[in-house]
Amino acid sequence: MGNSSSGNHGGKRTTSDMLALDVRKLQRDGLLKPERSVSLTWSRNGKPEATIDFQVHTDRVTLDYRQRDRGGEWEAMKYPVRLAFTPCTYGGQRAWWLCPAVGCGRRVAVLYGGKVFACRHCHRLVYKSQRETPTDRAYRRANNLRDRLGWVPGVIHDHGAKPKGMHWKTFQRLQASHDASVAHTMASLSAKLVKMGIHID
Repeated sequence: MGNSSSGNHGGKRTTSDMLALDVRKLQRDGLLKPERSVSLTWSRNGKPEATIDFQVHTDRVTLDYRQRDRGGEWEAMKYPVRLAFTPCTYGGQRAWWLCPAVGCGRRVAVLYGGKVFACRHCHRLVYKSQRETPTDRAYRRANNLRDRLGWVPGVIHDHGAKPKGMHWKTFQRLQASHDASVAHTMASLSAKLVKMGIHID
């Protein structure tokens, strides 16, 4: 496994900068069956970025990989991560990781890569959305609404039609929210251009 800190460009790293082991996905894919050996590969831009092997036991998963920090020497890592299970409302069990970092043990769904795979708190990670400005959030919200409505992506485009089967009241509410987000985005963009001495008639 390569250096998982490569996405850090100053300030706190975000969860999207890191390799992630999501126990929910592993369980959905049937990879948490005891005595099973699994190999996972992460890719970026279609090219393999890192690989990890693990052995599944009844109450834990043993991780096995190599890592290096900032171009240093490769180091073999092999250690167990305990599992916890809670009952689901409609039957079955939901799996959780128990963070293996010293002194932690939090019950979490995702572990993030580093020298040791650990929870978001131990790696002091923030979510990408926590770095967003109000304008970034408005832009993202508008595009999410366009996607939900089946409209062409991009706030510069006109409204699309009401999706088939959607109630008019729902459509009007989503369209109003979209328009408010677009208005916020465009007002902020216009203010920035004015500060740069660019005026758009």
